[in-house]
Amino acid sequence: MRFCSFRSGDLTPRFGFQLDDRRIVDIPAALKCLAASRVVAGTPETLLQAPDLKAWLAVGRAAVDSASQLRQLILTEESTCPSAVFEISRARFAPPIPNPGKIIAIGLNYRDHAAEQKAPLPQAPLIFAKFPTALIGHEDEIRLPDISQKVDVEAELCVVIGTTGRGFSESDAREAIAGFTVGNDVSARDLQFSDKQWVRGKSCDTFAPCGPFLVTPDEIGDPHNLAIKLELNGRLQQSSNTRQLVFNSYSLVAYISQAITLETGDLIYTGTPAGVGVFRDPPVFLKPGDQVEVSIENIGTLRNRVA
Repeated sequence: MRFCSFRSGDLTPRFGFQLDDRRIVDIPAALKCLAASRVVAGTPETLLQAPDLKAWLAVGRAAVDSASQLRQLILTEESTCPSAVFEISRARFAPPIPNPGKIIAIGLNYRDHAAEQKAPLPQAPLIFAKFPTALIGHEDEIRLPDISQKVDVEAELCVVIGTTGRGFSESDAREAIAGFTVGNDVSARDLQFSDKQWVRGKSCDTFAPCGPFLVTPDEIGDPHNLAIKLELNGRLQQSSNTRQLVFNSYSLVAYISQAITLETGDLIYTGTPAGVGVFRDPPVFLKPGDQVEVSIENIGTLRNRVA
């Protein structure tokens, strides 16, 4: 499944899933429309009352199964519930999880990124935070803060936690992941380096684009063998593969959970590959009017303009 959060027309916040290449379905609207059907009649009450995608996913496997049944029902009966089906071209995407409790990020987690800095590989994951107020969605604007002149971008695979818990083993961690999305770890390098720690420079408003879809693991294949790239104004700046990860997504979830309770909807930005602007010669930083596209194989493309 490919889940999303979006607004359309009346700008009401909605959540749902991709129906096909051009349409998405509003899950609560579809459930209301199909209230008399056998499929909906068996839907757990917690799903029927879910106000957002985070609450929907918190129910567990039943949430994905119910969405899959809804999708098949609507595809089978093309005239069913037209008021619950929206054109992707008319939707404005929010981050898939607009309200995560935590955004956890990982530094220096690609072998090629460490090599471009001539830095040794870390012995354990380097963890920092990005605040949820930095979140924006697909096609939203990255706003350059007045206090920084060196804003950079980083293509990242993002993990979305599905199961709340602590102390996961790596096998448990795999099952705790609801899915993956595309992320961009926008970074004010001058703030990051002058502060001697990363939180402020990584957490400015609009510095955590992600989306447009949360894609469940069954649709992705091996998340640690995906092409990942970033284009700035149509020019390729980063091009790598998640095979280059030092610590894969399962080991990251397990490691973090030894100290921190992970909750449904939490995001983990897993690190960026080589090619970031600050290490190019000459360095490349964002300017108003730029367009940034991050693409990850089998997941999608995240696009944002710079203001």
